[in-house]
Amino acid sequence: MNFSIEQLLAFVTVYEQLSFSKAAVKLNKHRTTIGQVITNLEDHLAVTLFKRVGRSVEPTDDGHLLYHYAKQTIEQARTFDKVALSLSYGGLENITIAYSSVIPQRVLVDIRKQLKLDFPMMRVNFLVKNKNEIKEGIQSGEYHFGLVNVHHSRAMHSLDSTFLGHFEFYPFGQRGGELSNVNRDEVLVALRNSKQFVLKSLIDEGLSEKVIVSSDYEEIDQLALVIKMLEEGLGWALLPKAFFTDSEFSKHSIEPIYSAQMVEGFKFGFALWCPHSKQICDIKGSLVSVIKRYREHLIDSFNG
Repeated sequence: MNFSIEQLLAFVTVYEQLSFSKAAVKLNKHRTTIGQVITNLEDHLAVTLFKRVGRSVEPTDDGHLLYHYAKQTIEQARTFDKVALSLSYGGLENITIAYSSVIPQRVLVDIRKQLKLDFPMMRVNFLVKNKNEIKEGIQSGEYHFGLVNVHHSRAMHSLDSTFLGHFEFYPFGQRGGELSNVNRDEVLVALRNSKQFVLKSLIDEGLSEKVIVSSDYEEIDQLALVIKMLEEGLGWALLPKAFFTDSEFSKHSIEPIYSAQMVEGFKFGFALWCPHSKQICDIKGSLVSVIKRYREHLIDSFNG
């Protein structure tokens, strides 16, 4: 059966936009062109993909079923294209690593040290970005790697994704502060009635329902500023438990706030994203090795 990637891309875009016009804008095509592509695809498949309803469309049952296969085919085609393109290039002189604001800085420093050993002439740039920015940056070629929270991510996309494990988040507050002296049975109520500082990146990534505990909360863009607010006793925040065992943060006057209602903290999965590229395979190996060692260090610290 003959059909093209262009036809599948048009089908997937119309399915996601529920409109020929919106799909045409996204694909930079004329509306009538998209309509004709879909009609031709339906003729080839002998299947009706959409019900035309005024200016909008609705997928048929067959359309719903075929969408997932078409989407996967497009992602695989993109992967093929990127891998083939990467084979024609040599090594990289510089890379950009984009990361979520909750990634402990110790990890980033260790990554830089490892890359200095493995690739001494390579320039490495670090940028704080949210998940959507990282995905778009990798797809456009602006970023080479992304350390991202993948709690709500789809399993199917065109990026090379390596799951790194979970970071456990606990409430943190001023060391020896007011919340530290609350009875553990009453901590949860106290947190709900106290000022909470929330990293903006977590809200941008759709985790509001999980990370916002208090109705009295404020968004902050920078992790360093959140820590300063906690040190001054201005409120509390959910931070990775790694902060408590990492010597980098022992100098800060903050500590976890334990509650009788929380046997474990909030857990969010993190992954290393990058394009499918021969150029960066060795670099990826260096990054994964550093993060693996860091996680083993944390496990030893928790158990010790």
